[in-house]
Amino acid sequence: MPTNETPFLTIFLGLLWFGSFTGLEATTAKLPSIPGIYVFGDSLVDAGNNNYLAISISKANYPRNGVDFPDKKATGRFSNGKNAADAIAEKFGLPLPPPYLSLKVPFKEKERQYAALTGVNFASGGAGIFNGSDQKLRQSIPLSHQVNDWLDIHKELTSQLGPSKAQIHLSKSLFFVVIGSNDLFDYFGSFKLRQRTNPQQYTQSMADKLKEQLKRVHNTGARRFLILGVAQIGCTPGQRAKNSTMHECNEDSNMWCSLYNEALVKMLQQLKQELQSSMTYTYFDNFKSVHDIITNPARYGFANVTSACCGSGDLNADSPCFPVSNLCSDRTKYLFWDRYGHPTEAAARTLVDLMLSNDSQYSSPLTFTQLVSS
Repeated sequence: MPTNETPFLTIFLGLLWFGSFTGLEATTAKLPSIPGIYVFGDSLVDAGNNNYLAISISKANYPRNGVDFPDKKATGRFSNGKNAADAIAEKFGLPLPPPYLSLKVPFKEKERQYAALTGVNFASGGAGIFNGSDQKLRQSIPLSHQVNDWLDIHKELTSQLGPSKAQIHLSKSLFFVVIGSNDLFDYFGSFKLRQRTNPQQYTQSMADKLKEQLKRVHNTGARRFLILGVAQIGCTPGQRAKNSTMHECNEDSNMWCSLYNEALVKMLQQLKQELQSSMTYTYFDNFKSVHDIITNPARYGFANVTSACCGSGDLNADSPCFPVSNLCSDRTKYLFWDRYGHPTEAAARTLVDLMLSNDSQYSSPLTFTQLVSS
C-alpha cells in the first residue's frame, strides 16, 4: 500500500507479453550485470520478515497469499506471487533476496554468507520512514531498524571480501527503496497528527527523515539507489469502497501522496549535491505509472483496476485476504491483490518493466537502465 526456481521461463514469457507495448520492447535483454540487490521498504516488497516477529499481526504467511508462488507457498509476501523486488532480481539473474530475519535463525550461516553477496531483503509490512507506534508491539520493522540490519550484513560482506573488494561490490550493487505509504496512511488516519502539522510540513519531515537513512546507507559504500515514489493510495480498493456510490478515488489521499513525492524529488536532488555526485539514483514515479495503468488498463493487459482480487464484499474490499476470501479466477487481469492496494504479481512485473523501459517519463534523472550502466 512491501523473497527459486524456474525464473527463466517466467522472464521469457514476460518479455513476450510486454513486447507488444510501446517503450517496453525487450530492454531487459541488454541489461548489464549487478552483483547484488538490497531491499528496504514496506509490504510492497516484504519477502517475509514479519513472519519472524512474534507479536506482529501484519503478516501474509497464510493462504490465499502465495497462490501463484512456486509450490503455492504463502511466504509472507503480500501478493498472489512474487513482488517487485523479486521481479527485479530475476531480471538481473540474481536469486530472490531472502528476508533478513530468515538468515538470523540457527544453522543458516552458509545461506547468510551467500545472501550477503547476492542480496538481502530488509523490508517489513507496515513499516514506515518514521518509527511508528506499532513498533511498541513489534508489528513491523521501521526504516531506521532496517538500516541497522543492513549494517549487520555489511559487516558480513566486508568480512568475506575485505574492505577494498567490498567497496567495489557495493558500488556496483543496487539499493532498492520502497517506503512512505504507511506514514501517509498514519497521517490521514490520525486527527491528532493532522492537528499538530499540516500536510506540507508532514511530508517534508518524511523526506528529511528518509534523507538521514539514505545517508547512513551511502556511508557504508552504497552508490546506486532505485527509489520509488508513493503511488495513488487514494485509489486502492479499500479507499474506493468508502465511496459506496461512485467508487471514486480519495483525492485528498492522492494529494498528500503528490506532496510527499514532490518533497522526495527535491530531497534527492539536494542529497546528490551534498554527496558531491558520489551517489547515483533513479526516482521512479510510481504515482504516474499507476495512474496511467488505471486510466488505460487494457494497454497493460488488465481488465480490473478497481477491485481487489482477494477479499469479500463491495469491490472485494470489505476484508483483508484470508484463506476463506473470494479469489478472482484470473490474477493476471487484476491490478490489486487486496483491499490495501498491494499489486498482483502481474502488476508488479508490469511496473518493473516500466522501470526498465526506454521511456524516461517515469524515471529521473536517470532511467533505471542508465543507473545500472553508470
